[in-house]
Amino acid sequence: MNPTTHAFKINASRAIHDDTLQAALARAKSGFVDRRKNAIEALPEFQALRDAAKQIKDHTLAQLDYYLERYETQVQAQGGQVHWARTPQEANEIVLDLCHDAGAKRIIKGKSMVSEEIDLNKALEAADMEVTETDLGEYIVQLAKEPPSHIIAPAVHKTKRQITALFHTHHRRHGFTLQVTEVPEIVAEARQVLRQAFLSADVGITGGNFLIAETGANVLVTNEGNGDLASTLPRMHIVIATIDKVVPTLEDATTLLRVLGRSATGQELTSYTTFSSGPRRPGDLDGPEHYHVVLLDHGRSEMIGSEFQDMLRCIRCGACLNHCPVYATIGGHAYGWVYPGPMGSVLTPLMVGLKEAADLPNACTFNGRCQSVCPMDIPLPKMLRALRTKAFEQNISPQRLRLGLSAWAALAKRPRLYHWLMAPSMRFIAALGRRRGRLRSWPLAGGWTSVRDLPAPQGPTFQSAWKNKRSKPTP
Repeated sequence: MNPTTHAFKINASRAIHDDTLQAALARAKSGFVDRRKNAIEALPEFQALRDAAKQIKDHTLAQLDYYLERYETQVQAQGGQVHWARTPQEANEIVLDLCHDAGAKRIIKGKSMVSEEIDLNKALEAADMEVTETDLGEYIVQLAKEPPSHIIAPAVHKTKRQITALFHTHHRRHGFTLQVTEVPEIVAEARQVLRQAFLSADVGITGGNFLIAETGANVLVTNEGNGDLASTLPRMHIVIATIDKVVPTLEDATTLLRVLGRSATGQELTSYTTFSSGPRRPGDLDGPEHYHVVLLDHGRSEMIGSEFQDMLRCIRCGACLNHCPVYATIGGHAYGWVYPGPMGSVLTPLMVGLKEAADLPNACTFNGRCQSVCPMDIPLPKMLRALRTKAFEQNISPQRLRLGLSAWAALAKRPRLYHWLMAPSMRFIAALGRRRGRLRSWPLAGGWTSVRDLPAPQGPTFQSAWKNKRSKPTP
């Protein structure tokens, strides 16, 4: 998908005023948060697991080249092949070549954010291949011709009525003429349509949650089992993953799985956790004839050793999205690219360019919830501040913002002048909002007051109150 991050402010404004989207986001918000909370409270050792998971990823990133080479060796030993791609274009070319070699016409896909990152569906369809997403959420947004709005719940922005209408429109050619309205009926209809896609596919493409260097296995977690079918029924299985997904051992993978399920969906373990490590062996009852892994870099190696290396610990659980008040208000599409929310506000500028995505690091209240719930303890607020600093230093920030910050900095460096100006200013603003205790509009604050009131100052400034307290004698 082509980045539209430069239009973030416009996208966010539209999202805020989209009543249907707001209703869908409101229904989804509490479910993710409450389930995660309950799952973690039921596991007293969660913090210890979190610390262990962080150490595993830090250790791996410190020796990433070694573990990637070991992983490739083990995949080859199992009869598979690893392909290396520096850019999305290279990754697409590798997948297209593999599909052409297999004589493929029909492709089925398991849920994969990496395939969204490289815009794989568009490349396959341009080569006259029929592509079907098999994760229900991904299938819904594919019918709607939309990108996912959440990394674990792609269609979270859709209401049941919208999904019903989509199915009624697109499933008529499959013989479904009645408009189903209940969730079990909707799921059953999708299952029947997708079953034919599974049975007729030439190539199955999946992502990979973890790549185990010790065994060469790919770990795939789903709640629908579609990943298992996509990886075993077609003649060829292609795994698309990024270089940061590798972990040293099977034991390390199990530690990460324990924090992933609880952080993502509030489950002890995702319903289907599948390990695949090569093509079908003699005597196997199922499995692909050919097994390939495409490893994508796309700027990740440049993050190693930088102030953004910690971002490579991310295991794509979505907890930071679920607890972010900004994401909960505008949804994923407003961010304009594959990765939304706090993690996307860090990743997107690093991948598509800070100039293109300069607004994203500013779409943060710095409340710190994203880091507090992250199972890998990624310092997202710290990295967002670093990106803001880079945008300012590179003259990417809007001129009005730069002038405002420069003026504030000049005052902040002169405490006496700052206090002398602020005290009467606060009294004046307080007087304007005295009747309601808030202001409906204020110069240069239209972005705030367009959707909420501005609280009026209450009482003296903090500095004045502190000074008065210090000047009073101790009883």
